[in-house]
Order: sequence, then structure tokens, then C-alpha cells
Amino acid sequence: MDRYELRRQDYSLSEDQTELQAAYVKFFKTRCSLEVVRAAEPAGFDKNLWEQLCGTGATTMALPESVGGDGATIVDLTLVAEELGRAIAPVPWIDHVCAARLLARLGALSAGDSETADVVEGRQLVVLDPRVDAAAGLRLIPSGSIADHVIVRDGDEIVRLSFDTRPAKVDNIGRLPMAWVDPGAADRRTVLAAGAEARAQYDRALDEWRVLTAAALVGLVEETMRVAAEFATTRYTMGVPISTLQGISHPLANIAVVVNAARALTRRASWFLEFEPDFQPGLAAAAFVYIADEAPKAATMAVQVQGGLGVSTESAASAYLLRARGWPLAAGDVGASAAQVAERFAAAQA
Repeated sequence: MDRYELRRQDYSLSEDQTELQAAYVKFFKTRCSLEVVRAAEPAGFDKNLWEQLCGTGATTMALPESVGGDGATIVDLTLVAEELGRAIAPVPWIDHVCAARLLARLGALSAGDSETADVVEGRQLVVLDPRVDAAAGLRLIPSGSIADHVIVRDGDEIVRLSFDTRPAKVDNIGRLPMAWVDPGAADRRTVLAAGAEARAQYDRALDEWRVLTAAALVGLVEETMRVAAEFATTRYTMGVPISTLQGISHPLANIAVVVNAARALTRRASWFLEFEPDFQPGLAAAAFVYIADEAPKAATMAVQVQGGLGVSTESAASAYLLRARGWPLAAGDVGASAAQVAERFAAAQA
């Protein structure tokens, strides 16, 4: 029997992974209330929360031991991402760890180097352009307004851009620290690598970004379901909770199905991406496309369950709905990721 045959069908968590997720459940629950999220909306970023998150080792764990990290797998990282999404935390952890891991694979980080330590520990923020269909020229980068370095693909080259003055934040539905970044206007432009292998490493970074974002959306959708279900069990009509009505209970059950299916697909995608990246190369994009499509629908239903309260600007449901719609758009046209799923699975069957 292939040593991976059983594991391909079993994505349950180990005891260590369960403890890891529990630690970040507690962290975000105690440090990232909805009030913290709301207060960070003008900038799209809470620097204090970011420093506290880095203090837990959330950035260090994501990097290989060869550059001073802890060597966590993508499977481990999805557990942190899920809790980040559940709290809709205003921190660019996914962008940073995917970009930093790319730098490590390209040999741009060195153990013992002070700049490397700053990246590994999150003092220097690096982000990437997660769009599959990124073209040359001006780019809309999800965390571009707060980044110290932006990693982009420019033709056959992987380039690090740095700016003395960070680009201005662009308002967006996902409340992200987005900014237009012009590679030609960078104060410093460093070519990190070029050629087919460099492009392959960047594609790997995009897959990591998509699977971690998918995990974050799973947590986000599950929390919207919890908020809606809690409301439905405490509101009565004709002497019974509205949760007993089929028009409420069935849509909530559908959201539960989405959560379970998306979590299973995301964990499967992360496992293959980590251990057998060539076996089912379209899974990471498939997980992202599935939850990117389902998250806005689920969050919309959660808002509708609460009626007029749900659409009020101060409600939790509306905050989650905005991010359910906005976070997937950081990757540009989701259709480009869907097309890539088809291309990769077709190539695997050829």
C-alpha cells in the first residue's frame, strides 16, 4: 500500500494541531472584538493587534527552520487562517506569510541576517500580488498601503519593490489596506529570480495564498452562521422561535453544509499542496473558487435571517457580509482561478 493512500482520505487533526487551533481561538477571541475590527476600518490594519499576533509566533512558525522559522506546514497554517477569518481580524497575516515563504524558497532570506529576522518576526511586512491574471503595470495589491516590500511577477522575473512613501489606501468593500502599486515608480526594484523555476515558485505562493484565504473564509462563514443561528433561537413568532420555521432552519442548514464541505476541501487541498503538490495540482484553486462563490451567499442569508437588524451598519452580520464579498476580490477575477482549476486538472489527465 502507498504510504499516503490512507492519509489521502483522512484529514483529521493531530493532537498538536488541535492545541494550535485552540490557542488561536483564544487569542482572537480575547484580542480581536468587533469593536477592534470596526476601529481599524479606516486604515484596514490594526498595528497593535499585528504586533501581538507576531508575538505569538504566528509569522515565525510559517517560515522554514533554515531561515530561523519553526517549519510549520500549510496544513498547520490553515488552522490559524480559519480563526483569523472567524474574527475578521484586520491583519495581513496571510499576505505576509505567503510572501515571506516565497522569499525563503527563492533564497532571498538568510539565517542570522537582521533583515531576515525582521521579516520572519513580522517587523518588516512583505506582501505579494495574489492575482492569477496579473498584467504588467499598475497593480491593486491587497495590503499595498502598509507593506514595506511588495513581491510581484513581472514577465519572467520575480521582483521585490520598496517605496520610501507607501502608496495611499484605496477604499474597498473588504476593508483591506489595498493600494495601487506601480512597479515603475518603486524607489528600489530588486530582481529576486527569473525563469521557469522562479515562475513555478511564484505559482506555489499563489496556491498557498488561495488555500489560506479559503480557510479564512471558512471561519468567516461559520461565524456568520453562528450569529444568525443565535439570533434565530432567541426571536419568537406566534410563540415559537423563528429557528423552527423552514424558511429559516433550512437555509441555516445549507450554510452548515457549505462550511463542512469547504473545510474538508481546504484541508485536503492544503495536505496535497504540502506533501504531494504534483498529484492534484488544481485543488488549492478549487477550494478558493468554491468558498469564494459560496461565502457571499451564506453571509447574505445570515443577514436576511436578522431582517432589518442584519442590514444595519452596526450589526456583526453586515461586517461579515462585506468581507465575504470583498476578500475573494483581492485575487482579482475569481473566474481566472476557476479557469486554472480546469487547466490543471486537464493537464493532469493528459
